[in-house]
Amino acid sequence: MKSSTSNDRPSRRQFLATIAAGAAAGIVPRGSAAATPGKKVRLGIAGGRFGATFHWHEHPQCEVAAVTDLIPERRAHLVKTYRCDKSYASLEEMVKDPNLDAIAVFTDGPKHYEHAVLALKHGKHVISAVPAVMAATVAEALDQANNLEETARKSGLTYMMAETSYYQDFTISARKFHEDGSLGSIVSCESEYLHPGLRVLYGSAEKPTWRYGVPPMFYPTHCTAHLVSVTGERLVEVTCSGWGNDHPVCKKNAFGNNPYWNETAQFRSDRGTPFPVRIWWEGPVWGRESANWYGTKMSFAANPGQEHVIWQPGKEQGHDDAGFPLVAAKLTPYEQPDWWKTDLLPEPLRHNSGHHAPTPS
Repeated sequence: MKSSTSNDRPSRRQFLATIAAGAAAGIVPRGSAAATPGKKVRLGIAGGRFGATFHWHEHPQCEVAAVTDLIPERRAHLVKTYRCDKSYASLEEMVKDPNLDAIAVFTDGPKHYEHAVLALKHGKHVISAVPAVMAATVAEALDQANNLEETARKSGLTYMMAETSYYQDFTISARKFHEDGSLGSIVSCESEYLHPGLRVLYGSAEKPTWRYGVPPMFYPTHCTAHLVSVTGERLVEVTCSGWGNDHPVCKKNAFGNNPYWNETAQFRSDRGTPFPVRIWWEGPVWGRESANWYGTKMSFAANPGQEHVIWQPGKEQGHDDAGFPLVAAKLTPYEQPDWWKTDLLPEPLRHNSGHHAPTPS
């Protein structure tokens, strides 16, 4: 990505609002809802790999009523996982089922946008993973984002983008700190998604998968939710730099020959909040998602795999090692609650489902 300018800022604002910032909230027309009290949402699931890792069938207001995958073995896996009797050979067939209320789109990345729009046009609510990850340019991503948003709003249906950090335990804690005023005013937030080793999923130059050469900042939603889902602000400007090398993945790929393994961005929100973000696929780094929230009353550092901490204003005047005055903040370890064990979820869903939940004993 290049730095935004006064000429391209409106379009980038749309892009960031509908894709990156939209990670924390679906496109939900006023007055619409996917479920009414006492009625189960009848869901169809497309995609037998990632799509088989969720727990909708355990929710008392949801029923997995149909599944699909182009590969028969994966389709059979979905049938077994969700104890579902109805399956289709393709999503194109499944969206025509009049008994389905919603479609979960977890097909291959290049198809998310196309399949989400198709399902909406067939009168289904949609939840999907990142829908514009395969766009080769920012302009193409903008076109897809705008069309998806317009399709959802015209349909009166709900679209939700699920590839987000909204429901991580530590993000829920940060949201509660913000809501009860503990953080005070947000001075800044920073986030990182470090995932070395992904190249094993790229295939090869001769037989590339859809992930081959994907720019890190085309997959920002794990990070952007750390700010927008906590405070409700939106991202309107970004400057980004990248690092790459002479590896074949960086020399030739479907993303305009994206040269970067790692990208580091400086976002600005509509409230002026600075928001640095790191998304790295390579390097000797801890593989994790983490975030820091800096407030006028308190700061919260979430470090999965290490110690979460709270920083509060210090009261004692001291000095640094050069003799200058210093009032050091007070550090307190934070015992992260397992929010998934609480009444935030229905009883059947209160179990470890991965993604920053504790390892089962």
